[in-house]
Amino acid sequence: MTLDHLLAPDARLEKVASGFTWVEGPAWIPARSVLRFSDIPGNRVVEFHEADGTTAVISDDAEFTNGRALARDGSVIECSHGRRAVQIDRAASAPGADYAPEILVDRFGSARLNSPNDVVEKSDGTIWFTDPSYGIKKPAEGHAGEEEYGDRYVFRLDPADGSLTPVVIDVEAPNGLAFSPDESVLYVSDSSLSPAEADPPAGRPRGHSIHAYDVVEGRHAKNGRELVEVSPGLPDGFRVDAEGNLWSSSLSGIQVFTPTGERLGEIPVPEKVANCAFGGADGTTLYICASTGIYRIRTRARDAFADRRAAAAGRP
Repeated sequence: MTLDHLLAPDARLEKVASGFTWVEGPAWIPARSVLRFSDIPGNRVVEFHEADGTTAVISDDAEFTNGRALARDGSVIECSHGRRAVQIDRAASAPGADYAPEILVDRFGSARLNSPNDVVEKSDGTIWFTDPSYGIKKPAEGHAGEEEYGDRYVFRLDPADGSLTPVVIDVEAPNGLAFSPDESVLYVSDSSLSPAEADPPAGRPRGHSIHAYDVVEGRHAKNGRELVEVSPGLPDGFRVDAEGNLWSSSLSGIQVFTPTGERLGEIPVPEKVANCAFGGADGTTLYICASTGIYRIRTRARDAFADRRAAAAGRP
């Protein structure tokens, strides 16, 4: 299989929005046919309307939101650097509703979280998120602060009882994350090649790989291993399609890998890529967050969990 197998016959990269500083956190909201994303240094949340190609700022005091995910009920779960929290906008799929996220979790025991970066919802309703320190160590991405629990973890939040459990503790700067289609594997990107600190401590690892973990009993991440090293640049946000392929950000574009780490090819993008998300009317449009702009390209792939979220929300 090659990348051509995964792209539409007439696929071409198209820039659909521009004028931002550093775009991140894309989530497609099918009920409204919009792509919601963040301009982190601009402290804004923006929506791109596919129907007419316009953009609208829905918050210009967003507390430096970053990664987000569409929940099964149509809510949008997102990470806030400024609040040092994972939060949820329950009305995200309702036309005309105000943007009014509420905090789900902002502490691990008595310690504040660092700056949650990216998030996914598992089919059992648990919320898994990464917690590096970019929002407390980079002035343009949040508010200055300390790593209060002394490290950078991937956590599992169970909304049923409020429990918060570290599931991955061996990645230096956990960033993007995603499950395989059957949720038997958790993928986590390490962006520590670009450290959060301006003057990082000596001896800390500097990686740029996507790691894979077996998900045991639906709640534990075991047998961690490096799946693939992404170069040039590093893997930030990424997505998994229904066939299990990984669509990863990099310095030069979107790099696509099989579940076993074989590189299928690259979609060149003229700006540094931070993240991507599948969307569009049939779910096969790949939207790409790349530095100052939003790009898109038609594919033959779909998000691994699009059908499951649609069924849970009662959509066809």
